[in-house]
Amino acid sequence: MPRSIFHLRLRDFELQTERMLDPALRTRAVAIISSHHPDGTVLALSPEAREEGLYPGLRVSRVRNMTHSVLLLPYNHTLYARMNRYLYQQLAPFTPLVEAAGFGQFYLDLSGLEHVYPSLSQAGTLIARTIGDKTRLSGTVGISTNKLVSRITATVVPETVFQVPAGEEAPFLAPLAVPVLPTAQEPFVRKIIRFLFLEQVRQLQAITEEPAQARVLFRDHSRRLTREAHGEDHAAVQPPRYQDHIVEQTVLSCDTNDSDLLRVAVHGLGEQLAYALRTRRQIARRLRLEVHYTDGYRLSHTGALHANDDAAVLRACDRLLERANRRRNRVRTLILDAWDFRAFAHQLDLFAPPEPRDLRLSRSLDQVRNRFGLSSLASASTLTPGIPAAVIAQS
Repeated sequence: MPRSIFHLRLRDFELQTERMLDPALRTRAVAIISSHHPDGTVLALSPEAREEGLYPGLRVSRVRNMTHSVLLLPYNHTLYARMNRYLYQQLAPFTPLVEAAGFGQFYLDLSGLEHVYPSLSQAGTLIARTIGDKTRLSGTVGISTNKLVSRITATVVPETVFQVPAGEEAPFLAPLAVPVLPTAQEPFVRKIIRFLFLEQVRQLQAITEEPAQARVLFRDHSRRLTREAHGEDHAAVQPPRYQDHIVEQTVLSCDTNDSDLLRVAVHGLGEQLAYALRTRRQIARRLRLEVHYTDGYRLSHTGALHANDDAAVLRACDRLLERANRRRNRVRTLILDAWDFRAFAHQLDLFAPPEPRDLRLSRSLDQVRNRFGLSSLASASTLTPGIPAAVIAQS
């Protein structure tokens, strides 16, 4: 039986959130920036700001030279995270299977609930209307038999609700631009696509009809790219308690290729990951660091964790950063992704040796974090170079 997968996408989520809190911004030219530092960059824009000639990725220093009428707002991660959690709570009554896919994006699995609603399209309309009534945020809903096509539908179709019937996934994708497919964003695949002048998915569908030919062209990416081009995706909608990844990410306050600053940022992510792993009493057999550059390229490297104390995780992060950051271009975003978890425990019997010193220290710090919050302690390795090395209490 075909699944019923919905994707809710709130376009310009950060901008909509700012305007919801301050109605005076609804008609103003607004740009959301990574920071007010001259090397900060534009992350999101209102239509009025685009009319001023601004675009995402533009440096703050250049924005200030181009116009003085655009209001520059710093990226408020705490605010957007709080709003995202509230949206999740509003969607939960529709189905127990709701997955947040970043700020302003959600998957819902309504399979088996078709009898509850007159039609899937009306269910999508009800979802969009509920979010609008509760938050005054507007979005689009894509409906199909899988997550991939639903997400693409909500991204490219302007209608508030649009459904791709079962069996129509490949024809729906055929006229779209190739970059809508996730694997087409891989650097190697992107080079081949450009070399072959493949502009529409239908051209990719034709090339990948022959598996041997697809393997020659796209190598290890061929099977995944073939499935995506034909609208095939078997990934399940995973509520938070079922997700098998821990993802920590940061958008740098200013683009940089300074190795010390990048190390500081990665250590901040590493400490958050280590704390989450100790809370779960697990380690991750797979750990990947993604480095996203200002020119759109992305490099990554994958390793493993054999312990979950801060020191062990930070050493692993250092190794990943050294191997992943192989370009001189400035870095904009860092993403640390852990998965393939297994249980991790010490002192399983009465006569086991004492816990390692690093783990004892990490657990002592966790007692403070559990009481005062994760950000109540910061180690010296997460401080900006030039600040005296010490463990500081912020509360």
